[in-house]
Amino acid sequence: MSHETASPEPGLERAGLAAALAPQWRIPLGMLALACLAIGIVTAREWGEMIHQWWNIDTYNHILLVPPIISWLVWLKAEALARMTPRLFLPGLALVAAGLALWLTGRISGINLLAHAGAVGAVQGVVVAMLGVRIAAFLALPIAFAAFLVPFGDEIIPALQSITAQIAIALTLWSGIPAVIDGIFIDTPVGLFIVAEACSGVKFLVAMVTLAVLVCFTRFQSWRRRALFVAASVIVPVLANGVRAWGTIYIAQFAGVEFAAGFDHIFYGWIFFALVVIIILAGAWRFFESEPEDYGPSEDCVNASAHIAQLERGPAASGAGLGAVAALSVAAAIAAAIFAPAAPF
Repeated sequence: MSHETASPEPGLERAGLAAALAPQWRIPLGMLALACLAIGIVTAREWGEMIHQWWNIDTYNHILLVPPIISWLVWLKAEALARMTPRLFLPGLALVAAGLALWLTGRISGINLLAHAGAVGAVQGVVVAMLGVRIAAFLALPIAFAAFLVPFGDEIIPALQSITAQIAIALTLWSGIPAVIDGIFIDTPVGLFIVAEACSGVKFLVAMVTLAVLVCFTRFQSWRRRALFVAASVIVPVLANGVRAWGTIYIAQFAGVEFAAGFDHIFYGWIFFALVVIIILAGAWRFFESEPEDYGPSEDCVNASAHIAQLERGPAASGAGLGAVAALSVAAAIAAAIFAPAAPF
């Protein structure tokens, strides 16, 4: 009787690699952690604000899933990463400086979006600088995906309210219900309806855009299909939200405003979002071109790149990069203390 040894599953192989961290990664990862800590200390206020928004504001609850998604994307490449060697990329410090400059601009101007984007951008720059251009190219998706840690969307709420109201009034009149619209107010025989901020659909739109980018770069290779999927992920939720608003008005005409409002509050939770996601993914499923672990440039492609090899020329000591990040952090902190001092208690 012959005996065959079962080959380990890819997930188990990655687990083994993670358990025995490749020696060439230990010092660079330690330096990366210290560099991120330096940036985190300087931008602590902004990170605290963002975490508060992720946890306490419905519009941004989906961002709590972004760090696990980034970890998953890196984990998919663990086996190949174990064969690579991180190398300091000093020009990447320009990204750190740019991120800190954007953070400082936000601090001085009081525009939180800029400050938050700068705080995240500085960390992204640190990853590129400390791990090197080869690793950054290989992990371009998870590094770039970190941009979705920045809470955004409030800026488009008024526009979404107006679009929702226009869709709702058009469908209301089409269904034979007399109605008059004034901005975001829709007057019907049973009462006045308002497309409030909470009904604008912004929280589902920003969550859907985040999901769309993830799906685009893990399941599609064609830029045309990526563009079409992103477009569908924006258009379908907006249209669906307008239909939902009309449905509430329509139901209220026959079942009463209180019943319609109660139904809307239940349906407008994650049930609505789940239905939209299912519709979009179901429509795109047959067009998927790749598996998630195949995202981004291949290991062979990155290793064979002459351009990357040319960019890697220069000092490779991680300590020099850590010192430079620390210096930039101190300079940014001093500038913030001078130009945007904290309000007294």
